[in-house]
Amino acid sequence: MTKRSLFLIGFVSACSLALAGTKSYVVAFDKPEGVGAVQLTPGEYKLTVENGAATFTNVHTRKSVSAPVKLETAKEKFAQTAVETVMDGKTERVSSIELGGSTTTVEFGTGTAAQSSK
Repeated sequence: MTKRSLFLIGFVSACSLALAGTKSYVVAFDKPEGVGAVQLTPGEYKLTVENGAATFTNVHTRKSVSAPVKLETAKEKFAQTAVETVMDGKTERVSSIELGGSTTTVEFGTGTAAQSSK
């Protein structure tokens, strides 16, 4: 193998490890839910949390929505992922999500959210 081939293999391996470090969770909503300043449509979403933001990516359309979050740590691991909602007028909003298999609770405010599509 040439030095270039070895470098390329090493680079791809390092990128793969970096991407594998971010854990994702699947959450499903059977009705519209408010997250931050946006409304999620019913469906399945991949949730990733990184750098103070939670990103919901629709598994079918691949559209993403991000919202600022606050992370809390519990004393024990959660057995499963659980979504807690509250009524905000006529709108149901996600207030927090307990991430199954971890001690992390993701808390949402009503702050601004950035919407992007991939």
